Amino acid sequence: MSSQSHRGTVLVSGAGVAGPLLAHWLDRAGFSVVLVERATARREEGQNVDVRGAGREVLRRTGIEQAALAAHTTEEGTAFVDDRGRPRAVLPAAQGESDGATAELEILRGKLSGLLLDLPAERTERVFGDHVTGLDDHGDGVTVTLASGDVREVDLVVVAEGVGSRTRGLVFAGDPVRPLGMYCVYVTIPRTTTDDRTWRWYNALEGRSVHLRPDDTGTTRALLNFLSPTRGLADLDPAAQLTVLRRVFRDAGWETDRVLAALDDTPFHFEDLAQVHLERWSSGRVVLLGDAAHCASPVSGMGTTLGLTGAYVLAGELATAHARGRSHTDAFAAYERRLRPFVTRAQDLPPGTPAVANPRTAWHRQALWTGVRVLTSRPARALGGLTGRFTTPPADAFTVPDYPDLRARAG
Repeated sequence: MSSQSHRGTVLVSGAGVAGPLLAHWLDRAGFSVVLVERATARREEGQNVDVRGAGREVLRRTGIEQAALAAHTTEEGTAFVDDRGRPRAVLPAAQGESDGATAELEILRGKLSGLLLDLPAERTERVFGDHVTGLDDHGDGVTVTLASGDVREVDLVVVAEGVGSRTRGLVFAGDPVRPLGMYCVYVTIPRTTTDDRTWRWYNALEGRSVHLRPDDTGTTRALLNFLSPTRGLADLDPAAQLTVLRRVFRDAGWETDRVLAALDDTPFHFEDLAQVHLERWSSGRVVLLGDAAHCASPVSGMGTTLGLTGAYVLAGELATAHARGRSHTDAFAAYERRLRPFVTRAQDLPPGTPAVANPRTAWHRQALWTGVRVLTSRPARALGGLTGRFTTPPADAFTVPDYPDLRARAG
């Protein structure tokens, strides 16, 4: 940062989850913030996300844990169903802050983002409908060029974008995205009387699965997964993607036709499931945050928790460095040193993921159901440490640091 008397201006690119939380805490610590978002307005869409362990603690310190809990999607557990919709194995909802496929804090991504954007931020300027197209780190600061032609001179830049972040590519060479061999398609469909309050998970064989999850807005969140060695399908136009989905899920059974029919006139998100692996998360005055830095993938159950935790830690380290007369370089190094072991644990997926949860044969599907029943049995729960790797994300594998220099300035 420039000096002891001036805390500096930080431009944050991305107003999803991690970006707004970082902006709030930096604002409270005395920094000026410019929050830039490509979307023209708040993004109300989004599927279920869960917040666990360290992420819950961050929401608690931020003062919005109870509001997030109140916005619960109403999901009551997970049921693996057969082609007639009969439960064949059941994972109960979490009884604590970290366990279970259905977390205690399940919330729609758009609602969580809204809660974070509603946090007080007196020194934060919000710029919607624009995005970063150029970064010139000249040592004393960063010249940021936006698509609108606007040019900003700032002290630091934080890239809080997604897996395929374009802004990251302006600074970091190479492609850090590591596909996991599965595509995921998300869509919101009308709710029917057959939908209940469980996450219904149907394995259609041949590496395909169909998911229906309840929400608290009167609709149903649907997900289509399929294993494929072919990359690039997420880059096709929607019409071509729909052709692929109809071919892949032809005759899949259960509620599949209902979901496919909804895709004709409903926007959907087509994602190539992947992780992001980088040797470093910062370069000069630019630092990465959340999925842009270290996506663990949705199947990890840790993406939102990592984003929230990382935002709090980065804000804390920047506030601490400024208070002690240290540089942003020290803050970035401390942020990565603290968080990377947590990220490494989250990215270490259970063996066979994601293929094991999307079996190709009836025999493997039966084995999956049997495995779930065994792991959720009373004897297995008594051996929590042995079974937890398969049923509980490592959200408690991190103790959120206390930052007196951050908290002391909280209003």
